[in-house]
Amino acid sequence: MTADTLQPTTRLQYQASIDRPRLQLPDGGRVAVFIVVNVEDWDIARAMPRQVLTAPQGASVIPDLPNWAWHEYGMRVGFWRLKAALDAHGIAPSMTINGTVPAAYPRVTQAARDAGWEFMGHGFRQIATHLVQDQRVMIRDAIAALRQAAGHAIVGWLAPGLTETLETPDLLAESGIRYCADWVVDDLPCTLSTAHGTLLTMPYSVELNDIPMMMIQHHAARELFDRTVAQFDRLYAEAETQGAKVMGLAVHPYISGVPHRIGWFEQALGYMAAKPGTLFWQGRQIMDWYLQATA
Repeated sequence: MTADTLQPTTRLQYQASIDRPRLQLPDGGRVAVFIVVNVEDWDIARAMPRQVLTAPQGASVIPDLPNWAWHEYGMRVGFWRLKAALDAHGIAPSMTINGTVPAAYPRVTQAARDAGWEFMGHGFRQIATHLVQDQRVMIRDAIAALRQAAGHAIVGWLAPGLTETLETPDLLAESGIRYCADWVVDDLPCTLSTAHGTLLTMPYSVELNDIPMMMIQHHAARELFDRTVAQFDRLYAEAETQGAKVMGLAVHPYISGVPHRIGWFEQALGYMAAKPGTLFWQGRQIMDWYLQATA
């Protein structure tokens, strides 16, 4: 492919939301809520993917024990709080997961599999895609590890930090991925052109996401509830005249699974679940519905 055909504006045809066909969810549904639990493996031998506590004098330290432990708490404790909140409403979410997680955290992986969660590729290791030496091998290794752990085909992908190079969509499609959540461009799936057929985008979010909310913007814990409800209410109202909407909500065990935040996540789930026409769907369910609705 030429350099020009790799550009995002070439892959993704512009389409105004007001010009899109009005789609209908089954059984009077109005909003399909796409909840994503991000489950990762942080390598103590590397710089941590994120920091909640910087070292004294601004030193760059390896091993970075406090920030590794911050994440480790999420895998030991926070994950189980999130799962209990989701179980209370019968929600089996999508889970983005590094290819190394099944070996590092088999208890977590098995619990997600037993509960019927969808496994989505999230890189093989938790590092930016741009730093991977062979992206094709990384994608294939991640899919192979996750397919075995999940017991189902891996059709969805979210890169660590939503990082992609210009060739990533081609490599994902080549490896059998059918949708990715890195392109947060609409309230419905969109279609990307690749060298190996089409690839759907999925409405994930960089704002309805506890990393920017809590760790970057440093909002109070209640912000997760307030922002979730505000976004949900607007999409729910628009769906009455515009047709179906999809809403992404992203959480991490080490952030939303801590004691001072989990209650707001629980309340947000309760608020949405109480509204008739709310569907809590995995990415693969949204993909199947969208492809059929637009066929």
